[in-house]
Amino acid sequence: MTPRTIVITGASDGIGAAAARTLARAGEQVVVVGRSEEKTRVIAKELDADYFVSDFSELAQVHALAAQLKSDYPRIDVLANNAGGIMGRHTVTADGNESTIQINHLAPFLLTTLLMDTLVSSSAKVINTSSGANSFGKLDLWNLNSEHGYSTNRAYGTGKLANILFTSELHRRFGGKGITTAAFHPGVVRTNFAAESTSPFRHAYKTLLNRLMLTPDQGADTLLWLVNGTAGKDWISGAYYYKRALAKANAQAYDAELARGLWEKSEELVRASA
Repeated sequence: MTPRTIVITGASDGIGAAAARTLARAGEQVVVVGRSEEKTRVIAKELDADYFVSDFSELAQVHALAAQLKSDYPRIDVLANNAGGIMGRHTVTADGNESTIQINHLAPFLLTTLLMDTLVSSSAKVINTSSGANSFGKLDLWNLNSEHGYSTNRAYGTGKLANILFTSELHRRFGGKGITTAAFHPGVVRTNFAAESTSPFRHAYKTLLNRLMLTPDQGADTLLWLVNGTAGKDWISGAYYYKRALAKANAQAYDAELARGLWEKSEELVRASA
């Protein structure tokens, strides 16, 4: 069989790197995307894979990444939007957006929509890494940049909730054109996640508690299941998963009007970066 072209963001570490290794070993053409030049290059060299460096805190870099991908890969079979994380204090990017919502939602939204022609022509899968933290998110379209009542953990939860809403709306808009999509929670994985944040969660990753966490390979399991499975047979397009099963999300995740509104608001917020 012809190898699939699989683009994975956030692939320089953690579950992204673990998934990239497994897929490369299976003979797929993996394209590694990461923020760190050094770490991304090391993973790519290990896998003999192409790689790109892109910092999602700058939407201009997302535009550049999309242009490079469209130029180099006329076909993209899978786009795994895996980059993200918990940030620290309330900070605003050069694009005018709160950092957490931009890195976790707006940047992958922009990357996906910029690649849409290629994704549609490829009948691609778009897999979005969310989190169980979506349960404590609260999405307010009029306060998407957390200008009022900011909290590090709530902002992260809201970003992960946005991933699920984006997934359902992506399915509604493009499912009839061949796109299949899913969001998933990888579990609590033993990585450098939250290391640079001010969230209380960061302490767990530096103590003996991390021994209770999943390995990156374990965390990548549902991602790989979605990548290798078939929508409509193994999983339902537009849905949210955990441990290879449908999972219950924040009540807001099932609000179709909110999903539409988030898409429209996201278009508005990324438009200025064009």
